[in-house]
Amino acid sequence: MLSPEIARVPQSRPFLAATARFASGVDTPRAYLERCLDALDSWEPKIGAFVHTNIDGARAAADASTARWRAGKPLSAIDGMPIGVKDIIETVDMATEMGSPLFAGWRSGRDSAAVAALREAGAVILGKTVTTEFAATEPRGTRNPWDSARTPGGSSSGSAAAVAAGLVSAALGTQVMGSIVRPASYCGCVGFKPSVGAINRGGSHDYLSQSCMGVLAATLEDAWQVASEIAVRAGGDPGYPGLAGPVRAPSAAKPQRLVFLETAGWRAASEEAKQALQDAMAQLADAGIEIVTRQTNPQVAAVEEAILDARPLSTRINAWESRWPLNTYRERDAGKLSGAMLDRLTQAEAMDLESYRADLAERVRVRSLYNNLAAPYDACITLAAPAAAPVGLSSTGNPVFAVPFSLLGVPAISLPMLQEQGLPLGLQVTGFNNKDAEIWAVAAWLETTLGGQDACG
Repeated sequence: MLSPEIARVPQSRPFLAATARFASGVDTPRAYLERCLDALDSWEPKIGAFVHTNIDGARAAADASTARWRAGKPLSAIDGMPIGVKDIIETVDMATEMGSPLFAGWRSGRDSAAVAALREAGAVILGKTVTTEFAATEPRGTRNPWDSARTPGGSSSGSAAAVAAGLVSAALGTQVMGSIVRPASYCGCVGFKPSVGAINRGGSHDYLSQSCMGVLAATLEDAWQVASEIAVRAGGDPGYPGLAGPVRAPSAAKPQRLVFLETAGWRAASEEAKQALQDAMAQLADAGIEIVTRQTNPQVAAVEEAILDARPLSTRINAWESRWPLNTYRERDAGKLSGAMLDRLTQAEAMDLESYRADLAERVRVRSLYNNLAAPYDACITLAAPAAAPVGLSSTGNPVFAVPFSLLGVPAISLPMLQEQGLPLGLQVTGFNNKDAEIWAVAAWLETTLGGQDACG
C-alpha cells in the first residue's frame, strides 16, 4: 500500500508526444515547464529528488525554446525538454557536490560534455538530482514517489524519482553496477543504459571502467532521443564510436529468439516477481517468440555460469579503480567519507596490480562467452530487480539483476511493464555491444506486446 504521505499516484511526463502541440502553437515549452514546476512544488517536499535547481535559468531557456518553436526552427526534437542532471555531472550554473560533504558548494566552472550537448540541442536544464555518495553506496535521503517509506534505488536516485513524479521528462544517470536499471525499476520509469562508452562522460565524476552514462525517462522514445542528441554533438567516450543507431528512435522490431537469463538474481527474487516475468514470457511464447533458457541450451548455460560471480568481480574491479581519488579524499578529511567508501579504499589497498589484471582477464572471458549469443539470438530478458523497492532509506536495494550487464558492458533497458506488491517492477531487456538500436527496437516491440502487464502507470 502507498504511504499516507503520498496521496496520489505519480505520473511521468512524456515530452516528444507534446511537441506537435508546440509546432501548432496550442502549447509552448514555457507552459510545459510551468507544469513541471507545479509538480516540483507538490512532490519535491515529499521525495527530495533535487540537490539544486535553477528555475530562473530554466524559464529563460524555455522562453528561448518557445520562440524557436513559434518560428518553426527548433534546434532538435528535444528543444524545450525539462531535464535533470545527476549530481556527479558538471554544470556551469550549479554546484556539483557528488553526494559528498567534501564537495559542498563545489563548482567546476564548466558544463560536462553531455550537458553542453543538451544545451546545444535546446534542452531545459532544471536542476541537479540527488546521487548517492560518489555514485556508489551511501544513500542521500531521496524517497520513492510510489511510497515515501521506500528507497527509489540508486545511485541515480533523484533522477528516477524526478522522472517518475513528472518533475522532468528525462534525467541523466550513470551506471557501474545497477544505478540506472534498478532505480528505473523501483520508480516505474524507463531506464536506458547504453553500451559502455556510448555517451561522452567528460565532466562526469565516475571514472570506473564499467561506468556508463545513460538516461531515465518517461518513455522509451524520450530516452533514446536524449541519448542520441548528446551523442551526435559530443560522441562517446574517447576511443569509442558513440551511440550506435539513428538520431530518431528506431522502429519497433519483433524478435524471433530471446534468451531468458536467470542470473544470480533469480535466487533472490520474490515469488510474485518470478511469476510476473513467467507470465510475460508465456505471453511472448503465445506471440510466436522462441525463448531459450539454461535448461534448454548449453551455450546459455555457460553464460549463466560465467555471470554468477558478476557482483564480486565487479566489486573488486571497482575497488581497485577507486583507490585514486579515495586515497586523496581520506587525506583531506576522512571524517567526511562514509564507512562504505573507507571500506572500498581498504579493499583497494589490499589488492595488487596482478590481481586486478586477473580480474580484467576474467571480465574479457565472460564478455566473450556472452557475445557468442549475439548471432543466434535477438536479445536477452530478465527482471530488472528482485522485487519492488524495499522499505527503508538506509540502502538503495539489491542490484543483483543489473550487475551482470554492467560487467558485460552491453546495453540494457528497464521497462516499467511488471508489478510486485502493487508497485512498479521493471522488465529488463539486454543486448549486445554497440547494438543499441537493435535492442531498443526489440524493447519497443515488447512494450507494445506486453502493454497489458503494466498495472502501475
